[in-house]
Amino acid sequence: MIAGVDEAGRGPLCGPVYAAAVILDPARPIDGLADSKKLSEKKREALAPLIRERALAWAVGVASVEEIDRLNILHASMLAMRRAIEALAVQPTQVLIDGNRIPPGLLMPARAVVGGDALEAAISAASILAKTDRDHEMLRLAEQYPLYGIARHKGYPTPEHLAALRAHGPSPIHRRSFAPVAQCAPDF
Repeated sequence: MIAGVDEAGRGPLCGPVYAAAVILDPARPIDGLADSKKLSEKKREALAPLIRERALAWAVGVASVEEIDRLNILHASMLAMRRAIEALAVQPTQVLIDGNRIPPGLLMPARAVVGGDALEAAISAASILAKTDRDHEMLRLAEQYPLYGIARHKGYPTPEHLAALRAHGPSPIHRRSFAPVAQCAPDF
């Protein structure tokens, strides 16, 4: 009962950070699992429902923009990971976390795995769920805040996004604790 855990959305200038925890079923393998960053959007979208259908358990956790600004992005990512782990319908016997840090306060053994999203299938699956769920949320937010081109860059600091920030200032979903946003929001 090993859960893989990964996050999506640490680098963007806006939107929440997402994390997912997945316990794969060895009797129901899923072909094509890999680090979500190495997969096309189409492939991620095809794999996400298979993961939800075949996994023994899966859950997604979120940390809001307000939590990111209050805690910092690292601690907010750890919070989202812990929320995902705690939301699993089945308690894992061990947790494998992508990266070099383990969220504090876990009630089971955990191990950090640098590059784990490319090495461990359960972490790959978590990577895909976190990324696809966050992308869906960013598309929803793009409709609310059309001035920033979020549907195209999902909040990452592209030249288009930075130009929109300079032209319009930050929206309520921008992370004011991030330097490029703070430079456009002197009141923070």
